Formats: sequence, structure tokens, C-alpha cells
Amino acid sequence: MKQLLPGNAAVARGLYEAGCRFLSAYPGTPSTEIAEYASEYDEIYTEWAPNEKVALEAASGASVAGARAVCCMKHVGLNVAADPLFTASYTGVNGGFVVIVADDQGMHSSQNEQDSRWYAKAAKLPLIEPSDSSECLEFTKLAFDISEKYDTPVILRTCTRAAHTQSPVETSKRIAPELRPYVKDPKKYVMIPSNALLRHAFVEDRTASLSELAETTPINRIEPGDTETGFITAGVCYQYVREVFPNASVLKLGLINPLPTALIAKFASSVKRLIVVEELDSIIETHCKAAGIRVDGGKDLFGFLGELSQGRIAEAMGKSPKPARYFGADLPSRPPVMCPGCPHRGLFYVLGKMKLTVFGDIGCYTLGALPPLSAMDTTICMGASVSGAHGFNTIRGADAKNRCVAVIGDSTFIHSGITGLIDVVYNKGISTVIISDNSTTGMTGHQDNPTTGKTIKGEAAPLISLEKLCEAAGVKNIRVADPRDTDGLSEILSEEMQKSEASVIIARSPCVLLKGIKKAPPLSVSEETCTGCGMCMKIGCPAISLTNAKAFVDTTLCAGCSLCVRMCKANAFREGGQDNVR
Repeated sequence: MKQLLPGNAAVARGLYEAGCRFLSAYPGTPSTEIAEYASEYDEIYTEWAPNEKVALEAASGASVAGARAVCCMKHVGLNVAADPLFTASYTGVNGGFVVIVADDQGMHSSQNEQDSRWYAKAAKLPLIEPSDSSECLEFTKLAFDISEKYDTPVILRTCTRAAHTQSPVETSKRIAPELRPYVKDPKKYVMIPSNALLRHAFVEDRTASLSELAETTPINRIEPGDTETGFITAGVCYQYVREVFPNASVLKLGLINPLPTALIAKFASSVKRLIVVEELDSIIETHCKAAGIRVDGGKDLFGFLGELSQGRIAEAMGKSPKPARYFGADLPSRPPVMCPGCPHRGLFYVLGKMKLTVFGDIGCYTLGALPPLSAMDTTICMGASVSGAHGFNTIRGADAKNRCVAVIGDSTFIHSGITGLIDVVYNKGISTVIISDNSTTGMTGHQDNPTTGKTIKGEAAPLISLEKLCEAAGVKNIRVADPRDTDGLSEILSEEMQKSEASVIIARSPCVLLKGIKKAPPLSVSEETCTGCGMCMKIGCPAISLTNAKAFVDTTLCAGCSLCVRMCKANAFREGGQDNVR
């Protein structure tokens, strides 16, 4: 049956049809929906893991048990999971084991732009890359076959465009292989040095076999056409090339690691000019040059930065791109902002007002770094706020005036903040850690986590208490505050930063977008009372604007959080059904 599916839904369908039994994931754009779609299939056990390392280890365990298993993450999540990934390459698999990673070229929702193909090369693992939803489904199924045939984890790499673009797929029935028997085999699975030496030799032999596969697999194919210029490409870049040069000769690569040297040489000999089109790094181009294959264009044409597109490829090749359509006016930029009523807003207003140095973390609260709040100094990776603050305060924090604070979300704290907090306590640190607890994993679309008391399927689960967790880590000073109570939060912060030992402040208020959260009535502004001082604009609420030098509330956006009421010394904000009150 044919269906129109986004790439992530097609991957989930591929997992179902391939007989996958186990999925573990940590949410991260653009990979998040794979797990969510897969959770709709009862035949697949699906879970949110605390972090990507745990997800990969859990899926690896399910594979050892004999099941087809998968873990899903975004590109920076693979950094977290790299430790078990490299050793899983040595141990190999029992049931098929697929690692799905979604790269975010263009950094639509990421702190860096990296190319996950390097992990496949470094770990000596096969990597396949689909270019549309149909291939997302078929390549997912193929990945399990390759995994079991060659005794290897397989990396399936997608990207933002492939993950979220819809295209037709042909669905079929689920074919679930029998659970493979587990046989105790320490030489295969126990990676002490003596065993690992033998398994490294196996990996090299496996790579040679996979190199032979790369030369013959139908997912690496030559599409003959005009021989003046030929293109080597893969993934979503294939779609761009085909749209700009529909009659060109193309070598479309589906198996990216290892690459097919003989096939590439054959294709190169059939065209006068050879161009490599790939996003981010020069993996394919470098391989061609190392093999002595002439390449007439690649990164010198398209560069190393950001996403490619039909327009960029056409322009780089000296071909006029399709004219862009304009609306006839210069539109203002629309940077991301915290939602109206967001509980993080009060926290960052206080941090900015107190002029504190703030080590931030990854989540929707990272928007606290943007104007007008501008209350964050660093953001590196998941959990780095706590560890980084400890290092900063160890050097500069003897005086409370020089100290920084760490801000981390509830889900991110579980992901990798707890180990940093243990480091602070164990080494007699003096850092104050603020856990911004909005009762969800907000930035990736409101997924549950161990602190919410629900599983990925919405079923009740044991709820991890942040207070008890911090207490178990050895923190003696634990306070809970309402981030909307700016005066109370300021007082608590001042008190905790005077202490000579670690402290935790849990700024707790649920995300205003969660189901079941009852919003207060929207507010309005009395024009007669409003002085136009602009204090309310300092919180950066998108529901508030200045019109004719007076504050104005858009009641269609206002969540009634009353933070603006606390800002306003003129007492101009009040409950009311109209936007402004005269």
C-alpha cells in the first residue's frame, strides 16, 4: 500500500516491517519523531532513555539477547554514545543492531554542525544514508540484514530534510524473524585486552568484506546520462542534484562507509568532468582523491558550511537558479523566543537583574541568552553547565561576587547533569546549581522523562524526585522556588550564593503548553495608568508590545502568568477581556 510519510515516520515503519523488537532513544531534533512513531506499533518495545549512551547500551543488550534492536539520536547525541559505539563495533551483534543518527546541517536546532560519517570511519562501521522517505523505509530494513550478515552494528544517517520531508512509500507486512538464541561467548562479548585484540582482527576482515559489498550493492548505483559532467552524491543532496541537473550522469551512493573505489573509478572514466556533492565534510571527495581519481569540483565549489540546496548547487555550477518569490516587502526576522507564560522567563529575568555569570545548558531555556534577557554566558553541551560552573568557581569563586551559577533543565539534569553535581559535592565545590524544572522535555516537543512519571506511551512510571536525587548526591542545601515569584527567587539566590558549599535551587513551574495546565485569564493594560516606562518589555514576552508609547497585550497570546504585573511599578496590568482598557 502506498502512503505519504515524513522520513522519520518511514524509518519507524521500516523498523516495524523489519521485525524490530526493541527501541531506545533520547529525544533530539531532527530524530525525535522516529521513537514517537515507533511507539505506535505495539510489536516494538519503545522507551525514552535518560541519555544516548544508555540508549545505545540498552539496544546493544537487546541485540545480544537475540532481538533486532535500534537506538535513535541526533548528531550531538552520538558524541555521548561514542564510548559504547566503538566497542560494539568489536563485539558485533547477535540480533540485528542499528544506530540511527540524524544530522542537523544548518543547525536549525543544534549547538554545532558536525558530520556523523566520521564516526562510521573511526569506528569502522557500515553507514547507509537514504535520500527520501521511500529509502528511509527500505534502508532501515536493509540495515538489519547487513547487521546480521556481517556481524556488525550499522549506522543509518539521516538529516533534517530527509527526516521531515514527506514523500511516497510502499508499505508491506511485518516479517519478524525468530529470536536468535543467546550463546555464552566471552571471547566475543567480554572486551578485555586479550579478547579485544582478536576482535580487532575480525573488524579489519569485516571491513574488507563490506568493501566488496560496497562495489556490488544496488544502493550504490550509476544512473547514466549526459557525460559532459557527472556527479557523485548521496542522501538528500541526490535530490538537489537531480532537480538541477535532471539529465546528468549520477553515481548515487547509499552505502557511504566503506566507499566503493572500483565503482567510483568506473564512473569517473565515463564522464569528462567529475563533481562531488556532499553536505558538510569532504568524506567522498577525499576518498576519491586518495584513490587517485580525478575530481574537478567539490568543497571548492560548495564549501563546508550549512545545508546545500538546489539554488546553492545551481549557482556554484554557474547555472541560474530558479528565481525566488518575494512578498514585496522586507519581512522582519523572527528569532525563536520563549513562549508567553514560559516559567523560564522569570528565572532569567532575575539572573539578568542580579548581573550573575550564568553557565547555561541545552534546552528551550537556552533562549535566555537572547535579548532582552541576555542572561547566559556559556552553552556547550548537555550537562556542561554544572561541570563548567564548578571549574569556574574553583578558580574565581572564593568571593560570592565573583561566582557563577549553573542553569540546567530537569531532563538535561537526568541526562548528564547529575554526574557534574556529584563532582561538585565530592570535590567540596561551592557552586549553586539551578534546575529549571518545567516537568517535561520542552524543546524537542514535550517528551516525558524520568522526572515526569510517564513512559513514552503515556503509562504511569516511577517518578524520580529531583530533591531526593540531589540529597543522595550529598547536597545539603536544596531549595524549591517558583520562578514566577521574582522577589522570592532573588532572595533565595542571594542566600545560597553566600554559602561555602554546594547548593541546588529547583525552580519549579510546569511548561505552559502541557496538556492539563490551566491558564489564567489574559491580562490587559490601562492606558491611563501606563507610563510607557518599558519595564515590561525587559522580560521579552511576545504577548507584550509598545503601541503609541503604551504597553499593549495581545490577549490571543497572553497566558496570564502575571510576570508583567510584578514588573510594572505603575500597576497598569490587570485582568480583562479586552486588549487595552481605556
